[in-house]
Amino acid sequence: MNTLAQVLETASQLPREQQEMLINILQNRLNESRRIEIATDAQQTLMEFRAGRFPHQSAEDAIIVLRECLHEPEA
Repeated sequence: MNTLAQVLETASQLPREQQEMLINILQNRLNESRRIEIATDAQQTLMEFRAGRFPHQSAEDAIIVLRECLHEPEA
């Protein structure tokens, strides 16, 4: 497997147009990967919600909990 330095060196030898194409391809792949990750997380969350693993609460209560989480120090 190539190291990052090797890949960067190889990419720098490409013509500018191909370097830009490579950047676009990598960005698109990263975006698609992130979309898949978000969709998977959403499906898992829906399954857990439907299984009753989340307490029922009003929108106001949920907002209060979220605001409290913002003020807690990270563990």
